[in-house]
Amino acid sequence: MNTKKSFPWLIVPPAATLIFLFGVPLLLVLAVSFASRGTYGGIEWVGTLTNYTSIADLLYLRIFWRSVWLAVVTTAICLVMGFPMAYAIARAPKRRQGILLLLVIIPFWTNFLVRTYAWMFILRTEGLLNTVLMSLGLIHEPLNILFTDWAVLIGLVYGYLPFMVLPLYAALERLDPSLIEAAWDLYAKPVQVFTRVVLPLSKPGVIAGCVLVFIPSLGAYITPDLLGGARTMMIGNLIQHQYLVVRDWPFGSALSFVLMAGVLAAVLYYLRAGGARSLT
Repeated sequence: MNTKKSFPWLIVPPAATLIFLFGVPLLLVLAVSFASRGTYGGIEWVGTLTNYTSIADLLYLRIFWRSVWLAVVTTAICLVMGFPMAYAIARAPKRRQGILLLLVIIPFWTNFLVRTYAWMFILRTEGLLNTVLMSLGLIHEPLNILFTDWAVLIGLVYGYLPFMVLPLYAALERLDPSLIEAAWDLYAKPVQVFTRVVLPLSKPGVIAGCVLVFIPSLGAYITPDLLGGARTMMIGNLIQHQYLVVRDWPFGSALSFVLMAGVLAAVLYYLRAGGARSLT
């Protein structure tokens, strides 16, 4: 009996496609990040490390810090808001869970750019929010929310909240209700039930949701560009500015790889914390 396993040739086409579509462009961007900017923009193939050392400038460090801060706060808010939503959906009757999940993903039916423009009309000084608050007598002059960090934070939370709810629901839906009932029978307080039963058993969903929200929030471009304007620049906007405005492609490539390093660190933490086991 021949026990020798044959090579799985079926993986060759998709692997070659991924290498061609992702690996080759990444290598090209990496090579450009070590090149020099031309006199009138573009690339001069003169090796240098200046593109990476320039990132240590205080101006760019502030942009990185703002991006990380907004991504962390967005993730925390999405977790606080998404956990009760996911728990309510998971504990709802089976016939209603599909409807509730449909309500969560309905925003994806509309283009993200259109939804972001809608928030501009809501948050501007003459927008819906200020009009309602002033008509109720809660404020006497419009709030300046648009083109601030608060507007960007609202847009990020709105855009990525479903990415937190869905993995949390997947984890909580598998939670055995008898474990919660046993905790109540043992006279556990509500906080103890949550911290010692619900939260530990839903940890894979929490980790997956945090990663799925943090990574796109860190590299967000449309939301800070439209809702933050020139006052709130994140790393994604800085990279776009270097490529299309300043035409400093080598520096933009270096910024891209530094951002990728941060994203890779988040993914490695996700895998290290056991998030990969939640997919099995």
